[in-house]
Amino acid sequence: MTPALPDGVPDLPDVPVADTTVLTGLAEDLTVFAVDAARAAMGTTAAAALDRDDPVPARRALRGSSVPAAVLARLFLLGVPVARRQLDAALPRTGTGGLERLGLVRSAGASPDDGVLASVDLRPIESDGATWWLASDLGQVSTGAPLGPDHVLGLGGASMTLATWTPRAPVRRALDVGTGSGVQALYLARHAAEVTGTDLSPRALAFAGFNAALNAAADGPFHGRHLGLRRGNLLETVAGQRFDLVVSNPPFVITPRRDGPATAPVYTYRDGGLVGDAVVARLVRGLGDVLAPGGVAQLLGNWEHRPGETWQERVASWLPAGLDAFVVQREVQDPAEYAETWARDAGHRPGTADHDALVERYLDDFEARGVDGVGLGVLTLRSPDADVDQRAPLRRLEEITGPVGGGGPMGAVVADVLAAESWLASTDDEALLGAHLITAPDVTEERFGLPGASDPQVVLLRQGGGLQRAVRADTALAGLVGACDGDLAVGQIVAALASLLDEPVGALTSRLLGPVRRLVADGLLRR
Repeated sequence: MTPALPDGVPDLPDVPVADTTVLTGLAEDLTVFAVDAARAAMGTTAAAALDRDDPVPARRALRGSSVPAAVLARLFLLGVPVARRQLDAALPRTGTGGLERLGLVRSAGASPDDGVLASVDLRPIESDGATWWLASDLGQVSTGAPLGPDHVLGLGGASMTLATWTPRAPVRRALDVGTGSGVQALYLARHAAEVTGTDLSPRALAFAGFNAALNAAADGPFHGRHLGLRRGNLLETVAGQRFDLVVSNPPFVITPRRDGPATAPVYTYRDGGLVGDAVVARLVRGLGDVLAPGGVAQLLGNWEHRPGETWQERVASWLPAGLDAFVVQREVQDPAEYAETWARDAGHRPGTADHDALVERYLDDFEARGVDGVGLGVLTLRSPDADVDQRAPLRRLEEITGPVGGGGPMGAVVADVLAAESWLASTDDEALLGAHLITAPDVTEERFGLPGASDPQVVLLRQGGGLQRAVRADTALAGLVGACDGDLAVGQIVAALASLLDEPVGALTSRLLGPVRRLVADGLLRR
């Protein structure tokens, strides 16, 4: 995955350097620094604590260990100095000198016992059995200090959410808007022939270029792939181009502003420079101009809740005409909770003067615009294929705050929802009655009733994966779902149920077709 840095990005002294003469050896050396090896070195308890941003158990568990994974975890994950001789032994092809050339570490001297300190956070990531490595700025666990305004973020919860929700079908051209350290671009490189990443931050682009070069040096899924990097705001640098897949974890976090200028610290990794939720609105509105026919955009975002307007109405007003939209609100925070979340995210702790002043500015900002909550979620947009798709665009905006996926990736679920909704839109009732549907293998039936009762009071159809729906069903709907094994058409099953339940076929058909459509749309019934 050869990086191509955009014109105008300066050489920066505090970012890693993609020296290919050193990277090949480093890629070979880093095979000892895989996710399982690092977690095994620190133990289950310490690894779980570190996942919660508590480094103390990991420091204790790794103290004094000369195992390569332990040395590298102390250095890059915890920000603890290690002896030069330990680092040379852990990375024999690269050594401390090679890491210094790459800008990854700083050494106190050339003696074997001199201390070496990490300049960046470098950590392994595992996906679908492949391991790769990501460099970013040191976080609060390592520095113990608030983040800098130009901080380049590594792999965080939002990044993982977007990666999980992104469909992974092979595509020709993919775009990562606001690429940051290149997390999503690296995921895209595994199934896209050509990947472009954009960002307004020169430091972010430098990190993304380094990460692309490092992972291309290994004979793995990124070898031979190309990453084109472009400096610019949102979609400006790709105007006139079309992509089969667009992903974005944009700088959507609301920063307090009064008539434009920020009234609080600005962090480039999360602030898009606009008032309120306008960054997400601008990005969504522009997606129709960059999606190829049949192309999909997957992004994260947040939106303000205001009196007199539902969140669905607000987000729907951003959607480009003609694009399908599947939007899921995953969480709603009140203004105080939102302010506290992003104050902590930047390293400001409750009770400190900086934290309290920042929360005060947030609350002033929300009050001035009448905001009484902020929704956070995922947005999927699709450009219809004009040659085969003549239906009205999908508009599905819903709230799902509980668990989804059943532990598996959501990208396949997103693809299935889009496919099911397209099929339903082009399938009239007669065609639906003639369809041979199959109950999804993760669907179970739960019955609840009083002790000794012959019939249950409540029947639930529960989906183990996907959107993890729990659908209340009557006897007829439960019977239909139980009979959907692909052998009989829906109409045949309805006719049999009508005879069994002594109910007119027409009335039962009218009652069941709507619920059947919803079960297909949510994946409990499959074509």
